[in-house]
Amino acid sequence: MTHFDVATAAVQAALDAGARYADARVMHRRYEAMSARNGEIEDLSQNEDAGIGVRALVGSGWGFYAVPDLSDAAARAAGGRAAKTAAASARVPGPAADLAPVGAGAGSWASACEIDPLAVPLSDKGDLLVYATKTMREHGADVAEGLYQIWDTEKWFVSSEGHRIDQHIRECGAGISSTAIGDGEVQRRSYPAYRGQYGTSGWELVRALDLGAHAARTAEEARALLSAPLCPEGETTLILGGEQMALQIHESVGHAIELDRILGWEAAFAGTSWLDLDQLGSLHYGSELMNITIDPTIPGALGSFGFDDEGTPAARRDAVREGRWVGVLAGRDSAAVAGLDYAGSVRADGWARLPMVRMTNVGLEPGPHTLEEIIAATDDGILMETNRSWSIDDKRLNFQFGTEVAYEVKNGRQGRLLRNPTYTGIGPVFWRSMDMLSSEIVPWGTPNCGKGQPGQIGHTGHPAAPARFQNVRVGVKG
Repeated sequence: MTHFDVATAAVQAALDAGARYADARVMHRRYEAMSARNGEIEDLSQNEDAGIGVRALVGSGWGFYAVPDLSDAAARAAGGRAAKTAAASARVPGPAADLAPVGAGAGSWASACEIDPLAVPLSDKGDLLVYATKTMREHGADVAEGLYQIWDTEKWFVSSEGHRIDQHIRECGAGISSTAIGDGEVQRRSYPAYRGQYGTSGWELVRALDLGAHAARTAEEARALLSAPLCPEGETTLILGGEQMALQIHESVGHAIELDRILGWEAAFAGTSWLDLDQLGSLHYGSELMNITIDPTIPGALGSFGFDDEGTPAARRDAVREGRWVGVLAGRDSAAVAGLDYAGSVRADGWARLPMVRMTNVGLEPGPHTLEEIIAATDDGILMETNRSWSIDDKRLNFQFGTEVAYEVKNGRQGRLLRNPTYTGIGPVFWRSMDMLSSEIVPWGTPNCGKGQPGQIGHTGHPAAPARFQNVRVGVKG
């Protein structure tokens, strides 16, 4: 039997058991990760698994069942169990669930990959991390760490509406960090971002990062931070670097526009949203410079795919246009409830997890400036770069973030180093204060987005560039 045959058998079994809609995902996943510390390899992980997950819809109730067995008998049993669970769920009074329409048919997609990351010799990968961490130690790091991660995922999707889709998604990335320890003080500097940079790409992405070339600087900056003055407290003009802007988008926009949160379906430890559907199309989310898109079609970005896990083709759409909230991340069922005619943002963390609304590539469109122009136009402010900590309430409204490093900006010039920088704000107030935005967009990848119970880890992308915000509270009041 082919993987499509297995998925088709599961879907038919669910229909035979009373489901009015069913779909099945067969997945084969491989994962590899290596970490090094202080010039020595510390850990190597290599995992591989395969299985099938089946969804069934009966009335208003969903059912899901998954097994790590790709035999015909196991697939049919999984389909029947999914339908049985859906029937039990449908006993709760409520109207039959609708699904937003999506064209059905055959499809195939694969992410671009010049160098298969799993084919690169382990010795070469290890040498890269050993060299980088050894170099950081030689330049002042007390703890020098490096890592890479690789995911290779193949999917075969079949639905009772006629979908028959296969995808091959290869993802990888890497990063390094230096920790310096002083008298009552610990500082860290990371490259190219906290936990590294990731994308739907081959090993060419890691080679382009050139970790070894940045190792010495990373260690020297961590050591310099130990004696840098503390970030001052008060309201000021804040400039955020691109990597920190990616986190700002992720936490205060991406999660907030997930439709399941807005509808109150996702309200466990992960929280809900401050947004109200009645304001879609009219809410003033940010300044006119704020143009945010939902775009899983960006080549190489970590949230890219050809089809989501409901078979909806990848498509670009607006989330915020000239500061106005105009779009959400949705699935077929949540879109139907909200009266929307689009979905396309449903994915699962593997074959054994129920697909749910997840971010794809949620990011800013370019602005008209450069970082140099933004600094030159700032008389008195602070530039913060590289995330260190994050905290945001369950409605994704009030936040406080810390970064690894900051620089004083005076009279249009970047000045002295500042340690332990933090800033705080309220989402729409903060975004409305953005008055300068760079054109230097980078599709930052976040491979560790948590959501749901049982918890799922999602891979998301966030095109972002440096930006300036007015009257932002920074520092910690003594």
